[in-house]
Order: sequence, then C-alpha cells, then structure tokens
Amino acid sequence: MAEDVRIFRRGRGALMKIAMVASEVVPFAKTGGLADVTGALPLALEYCGHEIIVIMPGYKCITEAKFKISRVAQDVTTCVMGKNIKVYFIENKAYFNRDGLYGDKNGDYPDNLERFAFFCRRALDLLKEIDFPADILHLHDWEASLVAGYLKNLYAKMSFYSRMRCVLTLHNIGYQGIFAKEEFPKLGLGWELFDIDGFEFFNKVNLLKGGMVFTDFINTVSPTYAQEIQTEKLGFGLDGLLRQRKEVLSGILNGVDYSVWDPNTDRFIAQNFSLANPEDKALNKEDLQKICGLALNKDIPVLGMVSRLAEQKGLDIFAEALDDLCKLDVQLVILGAGDLKYQKILKSAALKYPKVISLNLKFDDPLAHKIYAGSDIFLMPSQYEPCGLGQLISLHYGTIPLVFKTGGLADTISRNNGFIFSQYTKEELLKLIKKATLVFKDKNKWRSLIKYAMECNFSWKVSADKYIQLYGKAKKK
Repeated sequence: MAEDVRIFRRGRGALMKIAMVASEVVPFAKTGGLADVTGALPLALEYCGHEIIVIMPGYKCITEAKFKISRVAQDVTTCVMGKNIKVYFIENKAYFNRDGLYGDKNGDYPDNLERFAFFCRRALDLLKEIDFPADILHLHDWEASLVAGYLKNLYAKMSFYSRMRCVLTLHNIGYQGIFAKEEFPKLGLGWELFDIDGFEFFNKVNLLKGGMVFTDFINTVSPTYAQEIQTEKLGFGLDGLLRQRKEVLSGILNGVDYSVWDPNTDRFIAQNFSLANPEDKALNKEDLQKICGLALNKDIPVLGMVSRLAEQKGLDIFAEALDDLCKLDVQLVILGAGDLKYQKILKSAALKYPKVISLNLKFDDPLAHKIYAGSDIFLMPSQYEPCGLGQLISLHYGTIPLVFKTGGLADTISRNNGFIFSQYTKEELLKLIKKATLVFKDKNKWRSLIKYAMECNFSWKVSADKYIQLYGKAKKK
C-alpha cells in the first residue's frame, strides 16, 4: 500500500481530498448500478492514497443494527467503510424515513425536488461543519447534481468553498429530475437561473441540466456512451448542451468489484474455478441445470440472462425472437423483474417450453452468481447501455457475452471475447445466437474464447486511475 502511494505521487502529483455525493451507495442503499459504482470507486481511490468521504441520504433502511453508526450532528450520522472512509448520512425524517428511495408502487415521490434539494444544500454545509475542504466534489446523477448549481451560485464567494471543483457523472441520461416550473422557487435560487442557460428545459425544471451547466467537468460511464449522448437519438433532449460542453465531457468505464465477483472465491457457486482450472466451470453448469429443473446435458449451450425486464435492456427484440429461439437446441435461464408486459410474455413462453426455459421473476443474488458461473453464453441485447456490468462479470466467469453494439457493450466486447451484433432487430439477434451455438460446438475455439474472456481486466484500479487524472484536470481549472 505505501509503495503504491509513493508510485502514485511520482506519477500523478499531490494527493487530493474528494467528497463523493450520491443518492445511493453499496452496501447502505441500492436500486441499481449507481450504488455499485459509488460503493466501489471510493475504495479504489482510498487504495491510491486519497482522502475520501461519502455523503448520502440517511434512508430508513440504514439502521444501526446493520452498520456501526455514530452521531456527529442532530441530523447527521456516520460510519466507516474501507480502511478509513467516513460515510455521512444526512437525516430528515419527513424526506428520507420512507420504504423507497425515490418512490413507491404509485410512482416517484411527488416531493423529490424538495427532498434532493435539501440533501444537496445540506451536503455542502456539512463540508464546512466537519472541516473537509474538498478539492473535488464528485456528484452522481440528477439527485446530487444540484450541488454544482448551489456551489457556483450560493457558495462560490465563501472562502471555504472557493477552490472546490465539481465532476458530475451521468450514469444514465434518461433520468434527469424534471419537475414543474412552479417548483423552481423551492430550490432557493433566483429566477434568473430559470432560463435556457440554466435549469429551464421546455418550460420545466431540469435538475440534471442545471448540474451539467454549472459543473466543471462532466463524465459518463463509457467512452462510446459519451459520444452517443451527444446525438439526438440518445441525448434525451440534452445533446445540444453536451455538444456545447464537449471539451469537458469524457467517458470512463465502470469497473467490477472482483472481491465480490470472482469465480475463484465465490461462495455462492457449486465449484470455485479460475483461469488456471477453467474445466471446473462445467460443475457449475451441471449445478445450474439441476436447480433450474433443466436436463443435465453438458453439450447443450445454456444461455443466461440477469436483467431488469425493460425495453431498454433489449426485451422487445428478445420477446419477438423467443419462439424461434426456443426451437433451437439451447436452454435459457432468465433472472429478473420489471415491466408487467415482458413478465407476461416470458411466463407464457416458460409454460410453452418448460424443457427450455427456467424463468425466475425476482431479484436473487445467489442465483445471479450461479447464472454467471454456470451459463455458457450471457445474453445482453440492450438497446442502449451506458456501461453495463453484466458483460464484465460474465467475462470474468468465462461466460461469453452476446451483446448489441452500443455504449459500454461496444467498448468492452469484441469478436475476441464475445459476440456482438450491430443492427437492432430480432433477426440479427437470432442470427448471432445461432452463430454462437455453432462456435460452442467447436470445443477448441470455445476454450480459446473462454481463456481470452477470463484474461480481460476491468478492475476498479484501472478506472480509478482515469478518475484521478480527471480530478487533476478539474483541480487545475
């Protein structure tokens, strides 16, 4: 560790104080991949010697029974993650003492603008209270983006905050925090900021847009996605602003937490294996077939899917191809929940093809590990994918990804380590699955593919170094 820090100092300059501000962080609260990033990146940055703190809302699910929590203020508690990363929970019973993070069965909470405006303002105040003069405020998605707006408009003239710089990461630009114009005064900002160069977006308030205007640097979670969101098709109305700010826009791939996702140590799988003994993967395939009620046959390719069941994830063309797919000599193991429309389609197909499909409409972490370890091919035909984690995990488990050429999938999967199609149609998806099953039958080619896949390195150490470089640029601005 000390040697790593010395090398870092020689190669990257002075160590920094970094405050990570996010609405969800593993292991405290999670709804999606955002929490995985904000839970893993601070650990990697700490390993490089930087001083990191994390600030997030104090949700109902964060209890002392789960974590060693102590109180630092009337409305702030803290605990430690990693070696010495302090995580601060901003409490407000009216806003955060709820079962959901962002909403319930009826949809988003109607007061989300107030909830996260309070959180962002309180996060900035907290920095001064705990005397943490951050070099970098690393903000994540719309829920934390207001920090940049407040810093540049309400706090910039205060000496304590004057040298702080913001980096805003867009995990999925489809979610922007859009609210009615009438709610703008609740932000505590002047109406002069409700214009085309501020928070105004088609006569509504757009919190992500405001964050993008006032942050120093913008990044997203893969280089290709950084290009795609500058187009009308995938920019969700913000492509013009992103093109305008392209000089401070970049893409950095997310990493995988290999302490969690490692076939050599995974406690959920039937048999541990590694690049040194990949043949032991076959025992996990047998275990997966057994627990899923599928025929025990090593010569039938098992296609795994761990996904939110939504159109973005490619469920539209997958559903269209399902009948034809089930007539091939394959087995399908599907894990996930989501849109009722796709749940009904998959239920119907599972009843029609019980010897082909194992359908698991739920979130089940142990089963997810078994699918990554026991499948031969991992299906991820997402229509768009900012980065994607599933394909990176599957590579490490020697399960070959089959993906659509978009975002982080395009940046991480090639003919060397997987299968990739570039026309988003059911015909092209089926064509590629047929090709993959043919390659599967050539055992020498398949072993070579597994070897190349398992040699890929997408650890957070690689990504953290790129973030450190980005922070350095922001600090100099």
